[in-house]
Amino acid sequence: MEKVSIITPSYNCGKYIAETIESVQAQTYANWEMIIVDDCSTDYTTQVVSNYEDDRIILLKNEHNSGAAVSRNLALSVSSGRWIAFLDSDDYWLPDKLERQISFMVERNYAFTYTEYIMADICLVPAGVRVSGPRRITRRRMYDFCWPASMTVMYDMHVVGRLWIPDLRKHNDYALWLDAVRYADCHLYPHVLAICRKREGSISSVSKLTLIRHHYLLYKNGENRSRTASALLAARNILWGIYKKIWYYKKEGALYDSV
Repeated sequence: MEKVSIITPSYNCGKYIAETIESVQAQTYANWEMIIVDDCSTDYTTQVVSNYEDDRIILLKNEHNSGAAVSRNLALSVSSGRWIAFLDSDDYWLPDKLERQISFMVERNYAFTYTEYIMADICLVPAGVRVSGPRRITRRRMYDFCWPASMTVMYDMHVVGRLWIPDLRKHNDYALWLDAVRYADCHLYPHVLAICRKREGSISSVSKLTLIRHHYLLYKNGENRSRTASALLAARNILWGIYKKIWYYKKEGALYDSV
């Protein structure tokens, strides 16, 4: 049972982070470290984290408010696990998420995977939407759209290596997937193992024009593409996002299904 390093940036999530931490502590796979990097929260986030007397929880703090990319890079720099997983400070895992995903990867010799998840409100009440994606994402397919949600992703550092995220305020997780898929295709575990909490200020709440701008900056600054290529890729990404909502957002009541 090799260690999982869980990368968790935090900022003003005092209302939610306890549920996030406890979803990790409830995991049936016990060999993990949860590296929480607080980005100068102005609420009581760090006090909540400090209350947990669990040696597997590591709390680090940025000296200045620097964004999620810097926070994730700091966590990655001190990680010691073979398996790298991501969990934002307001999202939630089902109890056997790590066990089932790692078994899936080991049995099929996959180095990079993601899972299905469900949407929920700020109280973690399911919204009746289950989100899936393509069974296999190649490098070309990853450029189409950011199919994996960060709280569902896991990769094998023995294969993918220790990656670093470009300093982007938005879509820095997508930049990481674009890098990781250079080393291994990303495969879907087609079962719900995580819950995405929808709250005010999330990326899904911004305008379409702002979303396009963030995608453009990802390709321009994160991928060093030309202005023309970045603009075309950003527009293409929006079209694939519409496709995802049509084909991979499933309205249903099921939260969890067995293998």
